[in-house]
Amino acid sequence: MTTNELLLVVGMAFVTFMIRYPMLVLVGRVSLPQPLIDGLRYVPVAVLTAICVPAVLLPQGQLWISPQNPYLAAGILTVLVAWRTGSLLLTIILGMGAFLAWRVLLGG
Repeated sequence: MTTNELLLVVGMAFVTFMIRYPMLVLVGRVSLPQPLIDGLRYVPVAVLTAICVPAVLLPQGQLWISPQNPYLAAGILTVLVAWRTGSLLLTIILGMGAFLAWRVLLGG
């Protein structure tokens, strides 16, 4: 790693810390209203959905809803496994296995 890259990484870490630290200090000293706390419980699900749905439905930059879409097939199976089992490890293993198997079967 060159000096410029190291400075870049350290600078990005510093900026990220400085953006988040004041909010953490403030939240630690001020009690938040209950509706805000209730709403914050949905943030992880919303962020994960915002990341995953475009990756599954738009893997080539355009809408691809088809049985030939391995991302969609594996995504559907992954959601079902997570819903039925609640096991993160099993969900990851079966989701990745389904994705790889779908690609092999369809020659992708």
